[in-house]
Amino acid sequence: METIGVAVAGFGWMGRVHTQAYLRAGQHFADLPVRPQLLAVADDVPGRASAAAEQYGFASATTDWRELLTNPAIQAVSITAPNFLHRTLGEAFAAAGKHIWIEKPVGLSSADAQAVAAAVDSAGVRSTVGFNYRNAPAVAAARRAITQGQLGTITHARFRFLSDYAAHPEGALTWRFSRERGGAGVLGDLASHGADLVRHLLGEVSSVVADTAVFVPQRARPSAATSGHVRATGGELGPVENEDWVSAQLRLASGARVSLEASRVSVGDQNNYGFEIHGTRGAVAWDYRRMGELVLSVGDAYQDQPTSTIFVGPPAGDYGAFQPGSANPMSYDDLKVIEAGHFLRSIGSGAATGATLADAVHAAQILDAMSASVVSGGWITL
Repeated sequence: METIGVAVAGFGWMGRVHTQAYLRAGQHFADLPVRPQLLAVADDVPGRASAAAEQYGFASATTDWRELLTNPAIQAVSITAPNFLHRTLGEAFAAAGKHIWIEKPVGLSSADAQAVAAAVDSAGVRSTVGFNYRNAPAVAAARRAITQGQLGTITHARFRFLSDYAAHPEGALTWRFSRERGGAGVLGDLASHGADLVRHLLGEVSSVVADTAVFVPQRARPSAATSGHVRATGGELGPVENEDWVSAQLRLASGARVSLEASRVSVGDQNNYGFEIHGTRGAVAWDYRRMGELVLSVGDAYQDQPTSTIFVGPPAGDYGAFQPGSANPMSYDDLKVIEAGHFLRSIGSGAATGATLADAVHAAQILDAMSASVVSGGWITL
């Protein structure tokens, strides 16, 4: 197994998740063609990168991500910095010949995602994008049921990504709430996952109509660097510039109809993510909070047809790389280990594995269409 040098640019929560995924990937996927070696970590918050190097074993740490560009031993980079830096870092690392594992939504717009995709194509490097929910084994089982025709022709579906991480009025005014730095708010944060899952499971989107709202219009500015979702009190109030909530109707190329709702201010909802998909012969539903369960209805009854709860096991997706039998739980971090495996396989084989920048571009175009629909008040064709 060849060893490649990897670096992480941006060490908030997601930088930590990527780092741990690199360390675990070989433990779960013994047949990986390449093995990662942690060479460098970069973060501009004083002390954060050096602390990460000490904790996880990076060979070096820096406050300037540009230092990673000229290190020939670094062959791959995780880009886990805030959204407004995705395009700058993505283009720069690709141009430097580094493979990139980049978090969604890949910039602030579809133009940013397309620019990074073009840089990757021009450089001939590999890419993987952080659409982790498609990696859940139950989602893989749902996709198999759909593609095998067990549900018949898909007619309509509901996708939801509801969270309370910004519901508290004392939540700090971080970069996530700035249009210039965070983009379109909950659209890029949570609805991007929904857009990707719609395409992954049901195919291309042909048109959308959407509505958005901001329900917490002001927040206090933090007094120091932040990580994750923190509170701030007593500071100067500033405006929330991007969306707290979005609801959209999607028409698919197949003729199916889909509703998608995402919120970051849903009191009482903690990571309430999932979908319900209906076809002419059956239905399937998944709730991220019960990651290993799939609710399935198939048969010939049509009316009064019962549903069954299935506990997925080793035949579903990459489940077998983590647990030996059904109903043993997996975690969010496991989904990122699968993603790391996809990234390393793509580097070793030269072939795309898992979610790619092409998927990120499609998802970003759907989000841009939602934003345009809010402005126009009507349907937008993709």
